[in-house]
Amino acid sequence: MGSDVHLVVVGGSADLIAQAVARVADLERRWSRFVPDSEVSELNRRAGHAVEVSRDTVVLIERARDAWRLSGGAFDPTVLGAVIRAGYDRSFEQLGPAPAPGHSLLGIGVTDIVVEGGAVTLPAGTGFDPGGIGKGLAADLLCEEMIAAGADGVCANMGGDVRVGGLGPDGGAWTVAVEHPSVDAPVVLLGLVDGAVATSTTLKRRWEVDGQPRHHLIDPQTGQPSDTDVGLATVVAAHAWIAEVLAKAVLLAGAAHPFDIIGGTAAQALIVDDTGRVVASPGLAAYTGDAVLPERLW
Repeated sequence: MGSDVHLVVVGGSADLIAQAVARVADLERRWSRFVPDSEVSELNRRAGHAVEVSRDTVVLIERARDAWRLSGGAFDPTVLGAVIRAGYDRSFEQLGPAPAPGHSLLGIGVTDIVVEGGAVTLPAGTGFDPGGIGKGLAADLLCEEMIAAGADGVCANMGGDVRVGGLGPDGGAWTVAVEHPSVDAPVVLLGLVDGAVATSTTLKRRWEVDGQPRHHLIDPQTGQPSDTDVGLATVVAAHAWIAEVLAKAVLLAGAAHPFDIIGGTAAQALIVDDTGRVVASPGLAAYTGDAVLPERLW
C-alpha cells in the first residue's frame, strides 16, 4: 500500500514472523489501489455493480464507512478522483518530484456504498481509496492475529500507523516515539500497553504539479490538498484505524480548535502547527509519564 512495514514480535513460535509477513502481503494483494488485480481495484473498475470480495475487504469497507461518520466527514474513502487529480496516480516511490497533472472524473459518494453479505457495490462514478485506514486496519488485524497465534507481544507499524499489544521487548509497556520531519529528536515518547498511535502530516508525501505544491491529504470539503495550518497531528486510540482517521480529522481542523473532533472518543492527540508550536489534549499526559512537552520545536 505504498508504505514500509516494521514488525516486532515478542515470544511465540519461531514461524510467527513468516506468518506475519505473508499476512501483510495478503492484505496488500487485496487492498492496494496500486495492484491492478486487487479487490479494491476490481471494486473501482466495476463501480455501480456488486462485486464479491473477501471478508477482509468487507471489514475494510465497513470500517471506512464508520470512519466517515466518526470523523464528521473529514475522512472520506471515495476521494480517489481528487487524489488522482492532485497527481497521486501511482505508488509514491514512482511518483517523482513533479508529476503531470492527473485526470479523473470520479466524484464522491461514501453514503451510497452498499454492503450485502460478501458483496460490495460502489456508487457509479466513484472510486475507493483505502488510504491510511487500510494501513491502520492492517496493523490492528496483524497485532490481534499474532497474539491469538501465541505471541506474547506485538508491535505492527504500517507506514506510521502503530498498533501494539501484549508485552514489550523488556517485558513491560511499549514505547512509541512521535517524530517530526523537521527535527532529529522525538517530540515525545508515548507508553502503551495495548493501543495504537497514528500520525498524519502534510510534510512528507509532497510533490509539485505545474509548479504548485501538492500533498496526499485531501480535504473532502474542497477536493483539494488541505491548506491547514497544522503540519502534524498524532492521535492515541484503542485501534490503529481509529487513530489514523482521527489524526487526519485533527489535522484538517486547524490549530485554533484541533481537538474538538476527538471529544467523546476516548482518544488523545497532539499537534505541531506551522510555527513549530506543540499543543496536546489534556489526557495525553496519561501516556507521557513525567515527560514535559516542548512548547515549540523551533
